[in-house]
Amino acid sequence: MGRFVEGDDRRQSYLLPDSLEDYLTADNPVRVVEVFIEELDLGSLGFEGMLPAATGRPAYHPSTLLKIYLYGYPRTPAAPIPSAT
Repeated sequence: MGRFVEGDDRRQSYLLPDSLEDYLTADNPVRVVEVFIEELDLGSLGFEGMLPAATGRPAYHPSTLLKIYLYGYPRTPAAPIPSAT
């Protein structure tokens, strides 16, 4: 067991649908984010936490967090601008 939180296999069969891959079309932007982040050397780019700590709760790998951030940030609804009354 590693010191990072392990995600489920995306090809694992479930009741409905057969796998998580069935939710995504071939041209879904999440696939681009996945490939892009996997090709980066995050350690050389200054990301900390590339080597997990020996104690405490396992952390999420920095590449996983960056994928979520890059995919989700442009899809977040803009906060309403407060009125100046």
